[in-house]
This record gives sequence, structure tokens and C-alpha cells, in this order.
Amino acid sequence: MPTQTAPKTDRYAKSTTAFAKAKALMPGGVNSPVRAYKAVGREPITVRCGKGAIVTDIDGNEYIDYVLSYGPLILGHAEESVLAAISKAAGRGASFGMPTEAETQLAQVVIDAVPSVEVVRFVNSGTEAVMSAIRLARGAASGGGKPKIVKCTGCYHGHSDGLLVQAGSGATTLGVPSSPGVPESITSNTLLIPYNDLNAVHELFKEQAKDIACLIVEPIAGNMGCIPPAPGVGPNGKGYLQGLRDLCDEFDILLIFDEVMTGFRVAYGGAQALYNITPDITCLGKIIGGGLPCAAYGGREDLMRQISPDGPIYQAGTLSGNPLAMAAGLATLEALREEGVYEKLEATAAALETGLQKAASNANVPIYLTRVGSMLGVFFTNTPGSPITNYEQALTCNTDRFAAFFNTMLDNGIILAPAQYEAWFLSTAHDEACVAKTIEAACGAFKNAIGIE
Repeated sequence: MPTQTAPKTDRYAKSTTAFAKAKALMPGGVNSPVRAYKAVGREPITVRCGKGAIVTDIDGNEYIDYVLSYGPLILGHAEESVLAAISKAAGRGASFGMPTEAETQLAQVVIDAVPSVEVVRFVNSGTEAVMSAIRLARGAASGGGKPKIVKCTGCYHGHSDGLLVQAGSGATTLGVPSSPGVPESITSNTLLIPYNDLNAVHELFKEQAKDIACLIVEPIAGNMGCIPPAPGVGPNGKGYLQGLRDLCDEFDILLIFDEVMTGFRVAYGGAQALYNITPDITCLGKIIGGGLPCAAYGGREDLMRQISPDGPIYQAGTLSGNPLAMAAGLATLEALREEGVYEKLEATAAALETGLQKAASNANVPIYLTRVGSMLGVFFTNTPGSPITNYEQALTCNTDRFAAFFNTMLDNGIILAPAQYEAWFLSTAHDEACVAKTIEAACGAFKNAIGIE
């Protein structure tokens, strides 16, 4: 891990003071761990405001933003139609704990857009959506008699107890706690497999299918960097996602797509629309709330009707379907339906991908660059040409080199997620000028990173 370095006091003085105050009041001075910037050896900036593709910190420094609140802001910061919708909704009341028409309206938009979703339930966070989807899968599978779930190592599905797991020694599929406070009695029901490895899924299903309720997966991994699903190889070869669909059908196991990150980002109907693979249950978040706290889970009607009050599987939430979040989500999804939106995102992201690859090559820095639509990953590999297709391979990357790259980019007005294992995101507000400035900054940042061993 890189050593902590003091930021340039003339550039970040107010952020340094603000963070010192925050640390006295909140764990690590933050409300989510990655925001502390520990992985890149510095203290965080404190943001004052954002507009379009730009955020401004309290010192007055401006940055082209590729964090975008970790994905929700596909239209950029403070987009006018979204702000207008939130303001109008707020004028009617911020929360009721009773039904509003906006919930039904957004539900209809989601159902029309996402292939797997016939009935949907709104919640407040991706963690809550996944936790609820897994409860549904367990309750519905064989009358509730299947306690185990399967996830891929490195795929993040929120911080609920059953998903804070790592591989146990001597048993690569056995989930054991990855955090104090998580009982092993809970994580023992979570089985781990490598991402993009169908053979591992098949072997595990053959051994334990009678106890497995569901397999949950990010169709495009975004929490170990951006790692696409493996495509099919040969005339009869099956891609990773189709292979998962077929294996789940063969062994009577429910397939859950965690599209909290990919939903409405890589395509209007999410990764399942992009790859034409339909899961049984889908988890959504981020973009469907337009930047406000909102998530959802949905799927086949026969499954979703088992959720209370239609059925016996309990899930509730005081702020679920919050009218401000519903309004922001509706405005965002309406804008995404406009002609040419995804084509523009694709063109901008492709130009950034090409420019970054060329800049790294010119600096003789080995990287492995991935992209699906407006999600992008830059892996600082130690071996030129080494592919990154799963978490184990991602862990071989040079995190110190990434930290040097990150800090140079920040000093030159480009803000990235402060960890090697996070994706980059673009918005419709990113334009040719943003891309050009980013590539210019990257040329110097790659050169600064090459000397880091």
C-alpha cells in the first residue's frame, strides 16, 4: 500500500482542514470507506458542487469527474430536467410513508425496459435490493429448503452479513467472514466461485445443487475494476452469461443479476438487454434514482408475488419509493430514451479508451484496458498483455503504480475513483474537450507511474 503523503497545501488546504474536522466526528472521517483515499496514499478532497462533467472542491479546484457518484449520474451533475423534477416533487412533500403515483410510474418504466422484470419492488440501496432478492430466492426455491447461495469472488453485492465473505483456507468454495461482527454460521451458506469460470460453476452445482437457492452475479463486474463477461469461443461456444443461464436451468437454481451498476448504463435495458440473457431476478440501483438513494429488485411475476403483502416473504422499508427519488429516476430514464443518447456515450467512451491506450503505450506502461459502453477499467498489470478476467488476476495489478497515476491525474484536474478496483464512468455531459484534457493529463500520469515498482 502506498505511504500516506501530504497533499499540496496551497492547492488542497481547505480540504485538509475539513477532513481533520470530519475525522473527529465520523469513522475515518467518511461515511463509506473508499472515500478516505487510503488506497492511494493521501487524504480526500472535499467537494463543494458539481455541474455537468465537472466537480469543484472547497478550495476552488475543478475536476473532470469519472466517479459520478460511482455510476448514478449518467446525465452528469445537476442536470436541469432532473433538478426540476426533484424541486417539483419536494414542493409536494419529501416523504409520506403512503403510496404515490410516481412509484407506479417509475415501476412501469422499469418493467417496460428491463427484460426480466415483470413485477418490481423499490428499496433504498443496492445492499437492500440484493439482500431482499436473496431472501426471495431462498424463500421461493423448493419451498424454502435451499439455504445456500453462490457468488463470485470479487463481485460486490453490498455489505449484508451473508455477502461479506472470503474464501476459507482448504476449501476454495467455502465462504468465511471477511469482517469482524459477521458470524461464520451465516457466511457458511455462501459459496464462492471465480468470475468467468463456467467449469467451477458446473462442478459446484453437481456437488451441492440440492442446497443452492440461487447464484448471484454482476453481469459485468464493476467492483474489481471493469471486467466484462467472457464471450463464447468457437461455433458452439457459450459465453459466460449464457452458460450461467443454462446451468441454473439444468440444476433448478435461480439466477440473479446484480445490475445495480450496469442497469441503464451499458444499455437502456441493462446488461441483460445488451447480452440478451434473462435472469430470474434483477437488482437495480444508482441510475434509477437519478442520483438520489433508490434501488429495486424485480423479476418473474410468480416469484415477486411471493413478497409481502401478496405472499409470505417479508420485506419492508419506511422510505422505499421516496417521491423525490422517484421523480429523479423518472426524469433520468426519460432523458435516456431520447434518440442518440447511448450512441453518444459509446462514441465518447471509445475515444477515451483509444486515447488512454495510446498514452500508456507511448509511456511504455503495461496496462490492460477494458470497456463496456460508458464503463471503463484501467488495470496496471505487471506483465504486458496480461488479461484480467477475474478477481485473482486483478489482485496481481500494481496498486502503487495506480496510486501514482491517480495522484498525478488529481493534481491535473481529473478525478477517478481512489482505488485500482473501481470502474470509471462517463456521462452525457462528457464531451470531446473533456476527453482531450483527460488524455493530456494521462500522458504525464503514465510517465510518472512507470518508475513505480
